[in-house]
Amino acid sequence: MKIEKLTNTISLQRSVEQANENHLETVREVIEQVKQKGDEALFTYTEKWDGAKLSSLKVTKEEMEEAFASFDPQLIEDLEEAATNIRAFHSQQARQNIDFPLAKNSYIQYKISPLDAVGLYVPGGTAAYPSSVLMNAIPAIVAGVKRVVIVSPPSKNGKLPASVLVAARIAGVSEIYKVGGAQAIAALAYGTETIKAVDKITGPGNSFVALAKREVFGKVAIDMIAGPSEIAILADETAYADEVASDLLAQAEHDRFACSVLVTTSEKLAERVSKEVEKQLKQLPREEIARASIENFGYIYIAESLEQAISAINELAPEHLEIMTEHAEAVCEKINHAGAIFIGRFSSEPVGDYFAGTNHVLPTNSTARFSSGLCVDDFVKKTSVVYYSEEMWQEHYPKIARLARLEQLEGHARSVESRSWDKGDSN
Repeated sequence: MKIEKLTNTISLQRSVEQANENHLETVREVIEQVKQKGDEALFTYTEKWDGAKLSSLKVTKEEMEEAFASFDPQLIEDLEEAATNIRAFHSQQARQNIDFPLAKNSYIQYKISPLDAVGLYVPGGTAAYPSSVLMNAIPAIVAGVKRVVIVSPPSKNGKLPASVLVAARIAGVSEIYKVGGAQAIAALAYGTETIKAVDKITGPGNSFVALAKREVFGKVAIDMIAGPSEIAILADETAYADEVASDLLAQAEHDRFACSVLVTTSEKLAERVSKEVEKQLKQLPREEIARASIENFGYIYIAESLEQAISAINELAPEHLEIMTEHAEAVCEKINHAGAIFIGRFSSEPVGDYFAGTNHVLPTNSTARFSSGLCVDDFVKKTSVVYYSEEMWQEHYPKIARLARLEQLEGHARSVESRSWDKGDSN
């Protein structure tokens, strides 16, 4: 890995456009075809890009049962325990209506309502991601969403991975469709003969998925435009080089555009980690992908002080941040911008990816400066409610009318004043 002195501002940003500008035209064409041809376009694109010739898009009850029966019982138990942890943590995020009483028997309210329908994108193709099923579905169900839909690309045999179907059953989702890519996003946004449109789309995907989500935003809501995965590790001389290296590579193996950064106050650790990364790369099954990531987006920065290192991390606002320093919890208090923070050597990032209960759908490309990871709030909407009694209106309507006229909105003023006129028997 490249080692540099920490002097200038450092950045994790690798935008979807920079990496995949040539994909945008294809995505727009796919969306238009799905809008015009519905299921026919989904079948065509699934055969073209996934190599699966389907006769039906929806996963059947028999396929669900077959997946569960064939799956390793120990892994089912592990997924169930992970789901329990995720459900317990996200249940604490559930909100109640906020009622605010006013004088004269009046009140205002903040009404919390679940969305009617959400679509969850689960990546597929060369790999299966049951963890993405749990992380997207459980917060939606905790929020009270009435209809939760999963879309995921099938393998060439026309099936979804058993692990994805098992996770869906554990999470409580039964409406699942064998379609992926930009065409799946278009189907969720606009609907087809088989797939009814939803109100919001969440979940990570490749560049085609990310671009498609951006294109349909406005027709539906989306969680975020997620870029490639990234990690920053803040470490001092107390950290172990082999552990730091393995955590950097855990992100690098995701994607060629994944970004792994170490910011350290120890030059000795920097040198050891660089050597350890090269050693471990040669033993990694996904070496080719991880090596491309490390060579292009892997950096080690040596800071002059812990304060400088912390400042750099806050500038980075990374998706994942591991803190491996002395007094790590105190250091954590000084971090303002990160998607998720992992404190100490036994809290490596995969603990959050799979099991602890926090969500792994997180902001990338430094957007943690102003956005948050997926949570129950992403699956509800908030509505303001106002009830004024006649007595309350009587006291305040002249003030409201004056404020309306201050903004030259005479219609607003007349609206609030109209209740003051003697209506007689006009109705």
